[in-house]
Amino acid sequence: MSATLLCIHPENPEQRKIDTVVKTLKKGGIIIYPTDSVYGIACDLFQSKAIEKLARIKGIKKDKGKFSIVCRDISQIAEYVKSLDNAQFKLLKKSLPGPYTYILAANSKVPKILNTKKKTIGVRIPNHPIPLSIIEQLGNPIITTSLKDEDEIIEYTTDPSLIHEDYHKLVDIVIDGGYGHNVATTVIDYSEHEPVLIREGLGELIV
Repeated sequence: MSATLLCIHPENPEQRKIDTVVKTLKKGGIIIYPTDSVYGIACDLFQSKAIEKLARIKGIKKDKGKFSIVCRDISQIAEYVKSLDNAQFKLLKKSLPGPYTYILAANSKVPKILNTKKKTIGVRIPNHPIPLSIIEQLGNPIITTSLKDEDEIIEYTTDPSLIHEDYHKLVDIVIDGGYGHNVATTVIDYSEHEPVLIREGLGELIV
């Protein structure tokens, strides 16, 4: 079975198309979708078998993969992390939605979902209507990782039609929301008392 290449308007996502994506996610499907940085590959956070499939596609172990959860807002992030102190909250509020991934101390929900002993989780709120509309309709976060190209020069695939060619036998839907960036998010570890820059990416340095 070949994946559907689904064109969705990047600024005004069509509701019926978002509904199609959400139905696929709820059935344990895998999607490739645009963000405010690079294209990502994701599934429903609460579909365990889909997370296992996602890990296989990426060639990584489920309990050791560098997955992040994509949330609709900071209050949803708060459901999956131990706590947000004032400094953390201010930094997140200042930079999100935006091209940042924050590594935060995970609460007890996360190890159960991912069957892992990891004590941290990456969190994202992309500044892009398509993933935010999907999460709003789904009612919970998606779990994601970026689509990295094997080409050392072009690290990230930006053309959704080429992505579809590469992944049409592996996923259920490839969303065409226009060309993506080829620069990933800025990653900040804020699992301890001070923020630490892990990777400089598309987001401006704010720490």
